Amino acid sequence: MNAAAGIERDRLQYDVVIVGAGPAGLACAIRLKQLKPATNVCVLEKASAVGAQSLSGAVLEPGPLQQLLPEWPQDYPGMKVPATEDDFRIFTPRGSFKPVPDWLAHLLPRSMTYSTPFNNHGNYIISLGQLTPWLASKAEALGVEVFPGFAAAAALSGESGAVAGVRIGDMGLDRNGEPGPNFTPGVEIQAPLTVLAEGARGSIAKQLIARFDLARGHCPQTFALGYKELWQLPAGRVRAGRIEHGLGWPADRHTYAGSFLYHLDNDRVYVGYIVGLDYQDPRLAPFEAFQQFKNHPQVKPLLEGGEILSAGARTIAAGGWQSTPTLEMPGAILIGDAGGTLNFAKIKGVHQAIRSGVLAAEHIAETGGGTGFDARWRASAGGRELRRARNFKPAFKRGMWLGLANSAWEMLTGGRSPWTLKNTADWSRLRRFDAFRSPDRGWVERTLPPRDRVSFVFFAGNVHEESQPVHLKVADTRVCVERCTREFGNPCERFCPAGVYEMVDDGGGGRRLQINAANCVHCKACDIKDPYEIITWTTPEGGSGPNYQSL
Repeated sequence: MNAAAGIERDRLQYDVVIVGAGPAGLACAIRLKQLKPATNVCVLEKASAVGAQSLSGAVLEPGPLQQLLPEWPQDYPGMKVPATEDDFRIFTPRGSFKPVPDWLAHLLPRSMTYSTPFNNHGNYIISLGQLTPWLASKAEALGVEVFPGFAAAAALSGESGAVAGVRIGDMGLDRNGEPGPNFTPGVEIQAPLTVLAEGARGSIAKQLIARFDLARGHCPQTFALGYKELWQLPAGRVRAGRIEHGLGWPADRHTYAGSFLYHLDNDRVYVGYIVGLDYQDPRLAPFEAFQQFKNHPQVKPLLEGGEILSAGARTIAAGGWQSTPTLEMPGAILIGDAGGTLNFAKIKGVHQAIRSGVLAAEHIAETGGGTGFDARWRASAGGRELRRARNFKPAFKRGMWLGLANSAWEMLTGGRSPWTLKNTADWSRLRRFDAFRSPDRGWVERTLPPRDRVSFVFFAGNVHEESQPVHLKVADTRVCVERCTREFGNPCERFCPAGVYEMVDDGGGGRRLQINAANCVHCKACDIKDPYEIITWTTPEGGSGPNYQSL
């Protein structure tokens, strides 16, 4: 991109620029305009349309949304299926069982059963891809300028070194990063305050966390990789509002992985699988684990004969309280999954994202900036929720059964344990190929679609301009050939959900790394799990990437 470095750029000025049109960013914009209508606010979204790259489970705790927009139960036109029943099971290769039998559950105090992480009384199954466009319309009605297809590529710095806005990525660059015939330079969006709501492992957030040393005093963030598919099923199989969660097979007991089945309206179902990226096995293929789960004897009969409609994958910030970086820096703040606000014990992040966005807006309206926001979030209802759940995820590093025992203890004590378990960086957990014996997981022959990751990408609706520069930067591909093949067996070929990374014949008797960048679904697992930390995910051209349908 050398030829584009010194070009003249247009500049736009706002009071606040918000990067990311997810629930956190849009909630922040809406609340800020509710409180300070004269504030000049814009929201940037890298997807071609708001909601096109929104993906969540998604079971919504409606309280924070209800407080922000009291009219939502009547006005919201998207799918909104009330939760009617919960089921939590431990899967074995041929069956499953409940960790707490029904007879025992009935003897427990009602207050205890309602405090379990998987209790969904009063919640709704929604589509985040439908909720975010509705939130954007509410923001625009208040005067917020929402710009889809504009990918923020870098932070701007003022004379003092403070964040001064963001630069939009250039459009029309050729494969070598040089301006092509349709070149359009990225605009500079200048603002006294930048709100980063990019989601998990946001590219600008990652840069600024490093620049301002915001991770100091906190554990490294840890992540999970989530897969999700939407299926249309034959009539009579779906029990609308039923919510099923599971642990166990097809994962081994030392790998955190969980499943979900959410029964929707109109004979549809969400099926998903989440794998903690702190796994140790270099041979583990999370995509294959997800497909194995679908072929389990108790799951396959539900899906067989149905049709997959759409699919997607994304990473989830799973570290919680102890891995939340400092959320403020000169000129900018972090909100939502960019700051790690998701409650992994519940596998729910939408209500927490809305909470953090609303709180950020209230803080900005009261103080005029971001100073003090970190302490305010940690003392808020959202921060306290994370603190109560802080020991859930790290306990599973000691195995599934110890993790479940810890979960029971934390539930009984209300998260008041006098200790806080530590998180470690996901990339550091991967064991070397020749020093780890992978367990036999009892995986079976599978017949349900999609057959492979290329087919999965088709259902994600990917659109990438092939001539643009590769947005996945590998600092030294010799490491992939000379070290990683021997030491880890090139795990990028397995952990990537979209077949982006491929070791191929170099034509001279050796191997080379081929990057199929057009397959990328922007999950950023490669930026997280690469054991050498030499892969950097950057934003491609605005509008590139997946176009999820009703996920």
